[in-house]
Amino acid sequence: MKGVARILIIYTVQTGDTLTDIADRYNVSRAKLIEANQLNYPDRLVAARKDAPLLLGFGDGENFIASDVTALIRHTRDIAYMDDGELAILSRSGIRVYDRQLRPVEKKHHHVDWEVDAAEKGGYAHFMLKEIMEQPDALRHAIAPRLRGGEIVFDDLKLTPEKIRGFDRIFIVACGSSYHVGMVGKYNLEHLLRRNVEVALASEFRYSDPIVDDKTLVIIISQSGETLDTMAALREAKKRGAYILSIVNVVGSSIARESDDVLYTWAGPEIAVATTKAYSTQLAVLDMVGLCFAKILGTVREEEYADAVRELALLPDKVKETLGHCEDIQKYAAQHFHHESVFFIGRNLDYALGLEGSLKLKEISYIHSEAYASGELKHGTISLIEPGTLVVALGTYAPLFDKAMSNVVEVKARGAEVLALTTEDFREKMEKTADATVSVPVTHPMLQPSLGVVPLQLFAYYVALQRGCDIDKPRNLAKSVTVE
Repeated sequence: MKGVARILIIYTVQTGDTLTDIADRYNVSRAKLIEANQLNYPDRLVAARKDAPLLLGFGDGENFIASDVTALIRHTRDIAYMDDGELAILSRSGIRVYDRQLRPVEKKHHHVDWEVDAAEKGGYAHFMLKEIMEQPDALRHAIAPRLRGGEIVFDDLKLTPEKIRGFDRIFIVACGSSYHVGMVGKYNLEHLLRRNVEVALASEFRYSDPIVDDKTLVIIISQSGETLDTMAALREAKKRGAYILSIVNVVGSSIARESDDVLYTWAGPEIAVATTKAYSTQLAVLDMVGLCFAKILGTVREEEYADAVRELALLPDKVKETLGHCEDIQKYAAQHFHHESVFFIGRNLDYALGLEGSLKLKEISYIHSEAYASGELKHGTISLIEPGTLVVALGTYAPLFDKAMSNVVEVKARGAEVLALTTEDFREKMEKTADATVSVPVTHPMLQPSLGVVPLQLFAYYVALQRGCDIDKPRNLAKSVTVE
């Protein structure tokens, strides 16, 4: 109607709401509410996005809406991402999108090339086990296209060498397992780049008044690209002038679209709540970023660079080799699933690896589990060790193996049961002290966590299986955390 202003009111329906409740709240009639929301049109669906992700799927004579791309790929590969405050009206014939002022919006379409069977179990008992086993292929997809002639090449990176040289500070910002990727990355990037690297929990970053400016590189890591805390941290960093490089799995996701640069992990859909292949591919991409930047900065020796690149190419096969020892890990899980408290200990990269191993165990088996830097044992933690306590001792980081062994001796002396993880080079030494030992192939030290994490994922899976837990959908958890 001419001359009459239209006001858009967005209300998120709560469980138990009736049309009468909502009509009374806004002092309108039920008839007006039905008309305004087109509820008298059964072939239409009205949706609005506020904070949480919302995706549109375009089909032939049918259209879809969902919060996650994996829900859509069985029906269509043609999708678009809604932005906050947008309103969509779906019918069989099409989708219309409007902004807050009810002005029409043209949405950019994205093609999803994930296979439908990638979002199905494919004969495995659980998605988590399937995704653990998919890691060699996932890593191959993430690494191989970026290795050419012994060099790391990012065709999809806009950052110039001049811009890279201008950064004097690096932040890695993430949540959960992605944060643990960042912890590994801190050790590796500081070694490679000789730059200060800070790792920040996304949920804390924007409340900490971070020291960020136009000479700061902020690396955002997110599997879904929709995590609310991570999104908010990105916007805070951007507001302060930082350059945003994101590492995400989902093409066209909110974080990908709002970043200055994005590197995709190409891991394919990950259905299980507890991440496995997304973690592994994030870690590989971050390691490649470190090596690539170090080559530009001239802060890495040619021999080390060449060795690391060579081992990156071999990583998928070495992960596959590691997966060939599932039976041993299953045996250890059957022996230790009854524990109600587990400690992971390690130094340097092994400490960062322990954080992820501990999280995997606690989130799917509901066992209280904590990871500690081994050097901190005598600063309080060792008081928790008593006869029968299960300690997972990590000794894969070759430069500090002897110190790792001394910590195994310490906890054994207090009666702990020790399940050790080390490399094939050190297995014989570790077996002399530990109660049980798992070994992984040897690779470049900075890449060792990419192999070490596999037995820890399997251990968590088999323990949870023994305890009868809902492995793919642990209690109280969601795949993408879209609320604060």
